[in-house]
Amino acid sequence: MPRKEDLRVRRTRTLLREALIDLIGERGLERVTVGEITERAMVSRAAFYRNYRDKYHLVEQVFDEATAALFGEVGGDERPPRERWTAFFEHIGEYHRLYGALLGRKGSPWFADRMRASLAAMVTEHLSGAGPSARASADGLVPTVLGAMFVQSITWWLEHDRAMPAAEIAARTGEMAGALLRGAGADPS
Repeated sequence: MPRKEDLRVRRTRTLLREALIDLIGERGLERVTVGEITERAMVSRAAFYRNYRDKYHLVEQVFDEATAALFGEVGGDERPPRERWTAFFEHIGEYHRLYGALLGRKGSPWFADRMRASLAAMVTEHLSGAGPSARASADGLVPTVLGAMFVQSITWWLEHDRAMPAAEIAARTGEMAGALLRGAGADPS
């Protein structure tokens, strides 16, 4: 019996996430209500509140799941940087509806800020250690700028309907990141 409930809970959460993504794309996060989410998902308000405090908690859970998947794919990875960047954009492409809704014109500034901070933290971790790379990240400017550049690159790619393959956007953003790192006196590898 608990297994059926687990499936039911997962199904409810999936329906709520899909409804949220659709509604953000149509109306923007700020204009979406819990009632509209539950109506679109065809689940009760009680089911919503058993899983989430409010719509922002739902967005936060979606974000946490997406970034866990993202950093699971690219973090702690021994592959060369170019392959990791390609995996990063492949992940974005796989979840394009989610990222497009949350980063698009009607998206969530909170989500964009949180994603920038997460990417800046990833850059800081990549640059940690001794030498020029560590100095380039010491005050946080380089990671912050790179985090913002990555989010803007993702947004551009999604707004242009992923006009180039993941490997190409990864290469182009990697080249831009490398130029910034070299300009800051860091080793871009």
